[in-house]
Amino acid sequence: MEKKTYKDFDNYLKRYPDKNGYFGEYGGQFLPPELIPAFKEIDDAYEEICHSSQFISELRRIRKEFQGRPTPVYHCERLSRMLGKVQIYLKREDLNHTGAHKLNHCMGEGLLAKYMGKKKIIAETGAGQHGVALATAAAYFGLECDIYMGEVDIAKQHPNVIRMKMLGARVIPVTHGLKTLKEAVDAAFDAYLKEYKDAIYCIGSVVGPHPFPKIVRDFQSVVGFEAREQFLEMTGILPDAVTACVGGGSNSMGMFAGFLSDPVDIYGVEPLGRGSAIGDHAASLAYGKKGILHGFESYLLQDENGEPLPVYSIASGLDYPSVGPEHAYLHDCGRVNYVSVDDEEAMKAFFMLSRYEGIIPAIESSHALAYAMRYAKEHDTGSILVCLSGRGDKDIDYVYEKYGTGECFISDLQKSDK
Repeated sequence: MEKKTYKDFDNYLKRYPDKNGYFGEYGGQFLPPELIPAFKEIDDAYEEICHSSQFISELRRIRKEFQGRPTPVYHCERLSRMLGKVQIYLKREDLNHTGAHKLNHCMGEGLLAKYMGKKKIIAETGAGQHGVALATAAAYFGLECDIYMGEVDIAKQHPNVIRMKMLGARVIPVTHGLKTLKEAVDAAFDAYLKEYKDAIYCIGSVVGPHPFPKIVRDFQSVVGFEAREQFLEMTGILPDAVTACVGGGSNSMGMFAGFLSDPVDIYGVEPLGRGSAIGDHAASLAYGKKGILHGFESYLLQDENGEPLPVYSIASGLDYPSVGPEHAYLHDCGRVNYVSVDDEEAMKAFFMLSRYEGIIPAIESSHALAYAMRYAKEHDTGSILVCLSGRGDKDIDYVYEKYGTGECFISDLQKSDK
């Protein structure tokens, strides 16, 4: 594919995806015949309300009065000083109501479900943040809510499981396969096949059949557009670089949307996990190839028969064998640089931000922060803006059991700096 620069991205959000849901050669809609009318109903309804002043006004009111938006941009002065001269900034999505970026699209999807007259919303969740956000939206709009979650993630993310149940959602354990995010998506999709007349499947990322990669990106783009305006107001210039973690890719796509047409370097950070061996990571763009999963075409970690390979990440929200089709397109055209961070580097960033800035990040977000710290050490000057996609409350029991209070990471970094 011909390489593109920021100059090629004017009016990009209006041009992509095309009417068939493709970003270049990625995306589309691969569905059982009985679901094609259901997805057309969703597409038609979204195209109608996304241009409705009443819908837009109501969504803005919800964001301001219920979600607490805009979330701030924060300058990590102490951490930046420790690492060198590059200044690290955070877009604080951890301060969005429910503790992560996920509520941005869940409230939009809930409003869409009400407009369509649906009674139930169905979804999957990995780290639990999407499940909590959707359960929150269901409570707000008076909808039933079924959340499918792998048994492995249920054990790792107990606080979020309790939150979902307290909000009135039904959390349904998924016990087949690796019992993580991919299997949760499978189960939620199967459930939607049986209930699509009365329910809507609210996909948790920029993945799935058209129109969901577009819908979720559009609702999440508030992150990038807010951050751009706030950074300019704070500093008078744009950041030199922007970064966010990439699993399915909702927080990153929302962040990147605000900067694609600017002279800013953009970095998407995939989870390298324990290393490059099969089953030890979930870096789809680095190690995958084109394939179809869950009704869309993108990069996929797959075997010789096209079946998804086992994946792993310490971050439950990143252990998915594919990636949103828009990320695949941005990878191939070269507008976004995709890099990888392993578990150890992510956890070092987790403890550094906690200890030196008083912010406990989600492990997912720690991957992006880790790359920002790497960037700061490799550059003499400039600034990098990180999408801190969520807070780490959900992770602390697991992290403490595995790493304690992180003294080894802190002491190692202090030694390397001396």
